Amino acid sequence: MVESFDIDSTFLNDSVLNEILQKNISRARNRHFFNSMMDAYLFIPTIKNILTQSNVPSEFLYLAMAESNFYLKAQSHKSAAGLWQFMPKTGKLLGLNIDEYVDERLDLIKSTKAAAKYLTYLHKRFGKWYLAALAYNCGEGRVNSAIKKAGTDDLKILLDPEKKYLPLESRIYIRKIVAFSMMASNELFLLKSEYRYLLNRASAYSLSVVSVFKGERISRVAKLIDMPVDELKALNSHLKYDFIPPYEEQYDLYIPYIKLADFNQKYQPADLQQIYKVHTVTAGESLSKIGKKYGVHYRIIKDF
Repeated sequence: MVESFDIDSTFLNDSVLNEILQKNISRARNRHFFNSMMDAYLFIPTIKNILTQSNVPSEFLYLAMAESNFYLKAQSHKSAAGLWQFMPKTGKLLGLNIDEYVDERLDLIKSTKAAAKYLTYLHKRFGKWYLAALAYNCGEGRVNSAIKKAGTDDLKILLDPEKKYLPLESRIYIRKIVAFSMMASNELFLLKSEYRYLLNRASAYSLSVVSVFKGERISRVAKLIDMPVDELKALNSHLKYDFIPPYEEQYDLYIPYIKLADFNQKYQPADLQQIYKVHTVTAGESLSKIGKKYGVHYRIIKDF
């Protein structure tokens, strides 16, 4: 398993790693671990597939767990957001759209593709996956500086607590990723836990990507496929409103695979005049004034 990160198997004897592992295996902590897994069971297969197709080890799934606990709407006090905790600038550089209607850092598929792209770049630069993970956390410059100061890229040396080549957060971070990966790959551990059903659940559930038309309301789609609207919105957390951006003729929406047949059978593009209020403009009215009347920003009215 550690070989997936280009880490020597002797690292399994690392005392700090085993301390983190044991803490997370304790009943209180593993409940937190499995709660995160349960919340994400629907999209974990999708993330793994994207990583694998991008030639990134699927174990990097647990980098996302370390970053956000698989919470799609995770926000940090530093303005990082989403599963992969991209800063706005980094997200935009990686092609993620952030505007009035969407924040694609919260888009589980697009953000994962962006993370895979970034990790691939970091791996190409540093040559080893554990260095890519460290650079993801503390930055390329910090890792490059650490290697120069240590005179080696050997992980054990870079993690030296006395020399402090890397920040404490990064030294813990790489160990957390490895520990989470070890826990998830330990079938005996899963079988002994109350969450043994997760072994099969991830393969039985997955996401489907469907296309809906501009202005379509998420709540209407949820009703059509008989799905709680909050759950559908949670899978599409990147959408800031209950509707699809008006500047896209068609837009991808994520639904559970088990709802795909219902969608294909029942979905037809909506007549926007049937699902939105139509206001007749009178003399002297401005978009700003109309927006205040309905509690909608004038730019949104303009886009529609």
